[in-house]
Amino acid sequence: MVSDLIDSLAKLRDPAACPLLVVKFGSALLVGSDGQPRQKRLHSIVGEIAARRQAGQKIVIVSSGAIALGAAKLGLAERGRRSLADAQAAACVGQIALARAWTEALAEHGLTAAQLLLTLHDLEDRRRYLNAAATLERLLEAGTVPVINENDAVATEEIRFGDNDRLAARVGQAARASAVLLLSDVDGLFDRHPSAENAQRIPVIDRIDDSIRAMASADSASGLGSGGMVSKLQAAEIATRAGIALAIGNGTVEEPLAQVLERNVGTLFVPHGEAGARKSWLSGRIAALGTLRVDRGCGEALRGGASLLAAGIVGVSGTFSRGDLVKICALSGEPLAQGLSEYSMAEIKAIAGKRDNEQADVLGYAPRAAVVHRDHMVML
Repeated sequence: MVSDLIDSLAKLRDPAACPLLVVKFGSALLVGSDGQPRQKRLHSIVGEIAARRQAGQKIVIVSSGAIALGAAKLGLAERGRRSLADAQAAACVGQIALARAWTEALAEHGLTAAQLLLTLHDLEDRRRYLNAAATLERLLEAGTVPVINENDAVATEEIRFGDNDRLAARVGQAARASAVLLLSDVDGLFDRHPSAENAQRIPVIDRIDDSIRAMASADSASGLGSGGMVSKLQAAEIATRAGIALAIGNGTVEEPLAQVLERNVGTLFVPHGEAGARKSWLSGRIAALGTLRVDRGCGEALRGGASLLAAGIVGVSGTFSRGDLVKICALSGEPLAQGLSEYSMAEIKAIAGKRDNEQADVLGYAPRAAVVHRDHMVML
């Protein structure tokens, strides 16, 4: 990835700086309030995608819309989101219609669509993540345009992305993309609600901090999607930690790609580091199974590049085994890092706060080098 060169929206249209772009389309962009595909808009979008391909840029599509399409066909209330069972049934019907719409529109420009449905576990489990990455690489080598969605038919409330913003960021990691573009119903991130008087769009954000998070609103004007600005900021954090630029733009306008890439209307989150492949995967994982709270001195040591030792742990929660993902937090609750635990929850509870020479008596064997080794940990 060369996304560290991307410091402006204009760079996203340069195939040299951004050879692979992931573009996410929200439900409201593709499905009307009547539950039918917005054919005119879809064909316009595909025309822009074909132009990007002609310019030498590879494109991966992350597409919402299956539940909205299926709910209309089945006559389900609340657009298929009244219950998990309704959403799963709607997705089964709607995914066929969504895939057909993309396939036919892309074929008009001589492009081949390739469908890939993913669950949270597909990208949280290391082996399955690598399989997904290899499949994406081969599809792109073959010249296809991958169209990706969450596999809502089998995902449950506990094991799902919940919105395609975070899915797009994780797909960006798996595909080794340079940038991710989230197209929704807003022009970007504003310093207050976009409808408020004197609201100002922020064109470039170098780092996401509490002041930026405070600007996010969970509101969406469409009512069709499941994500709001909060989920987009979460996606931006996943992407930028992995060295991938992320942009937010308005997909409801004519030529939405040109609006962002050529007219520079949107918000760009600049990547602030490029991790190795394993740490990139770790930084994007979402489903931590436990939390370790550490004292102030331990937190400072972690920021300095140290591994997590048992002596600095003051609290343990969750249920996890050795090798599971855990989040490491300060006493205040501020997330510091996440990584793979070398011990189970019960073992860490037993040795928390103890020095190396005390741990052997508790464990019954010589302690490992760390509770979470720095090679298996990423700072947040």
